[in-house]
Amino acid sequence: MSAHDPAEPEFPHILDLRQIGDEPIVLVPDEAARRRLARRFGITSIDAMRAELRLTVDGQKVEAKGHLAASIVQMCAVSGEDFPVKISEPVALRFVPPRAPLAPDEEIEITADDCDEIEYEGTSFDLGEAVAQSLALAIDPFAEGPNADKARAVHKLGGDVASGPFAALAALKKD
Repeated sequence: MSAHDPAEPEFPHILDLRQIGDEPIVLVPDEAARRRLARRFGITSIDAMRAELRLTVDGQKVEAKGHLAASIVQMCAVSGEDFPVKISEPVALRFVPPRAPLAPDEEIEITADDCDEIEYEGTSFDLGEAVAQSLALAIDPFAEGPNADKARAVHKLGGDVASGPFAALAALKKD
């Protein structure tokens, strides 16, 4: 097993504009790529991951629309215990050539559609990295597992007003 260069994407899938056809593209990372992605995203594991995307080319712009599904294992934000999570997300990305540089005090207006644009240079772009970033955005960093309520009770994390930061205020209100 070779060491992974942290400067390289964990799940590269380079596409050339000239090779995009009408068929959907299905991306399924192998076990090693899923392990590297899990490490990058700070989760226990990615047991399965699949993205199916249809690409539409408009000049140098490429629109990728489809669906991302994954089965991950992550740590509960309250109990610290691992629990399984299913992710099912629509994906809508646009790959665009770089914009012209802006003047230092030039204002730009960004629409909601602009937020999902990914710039690329030349004739190719990395669809795998874009899908990996879509997965990262779909992971809830504060997800609670099935034992979260029990952990709150055991460790008295319920926000008891009688002893919490607002206890003094509550006492003043009673007077």
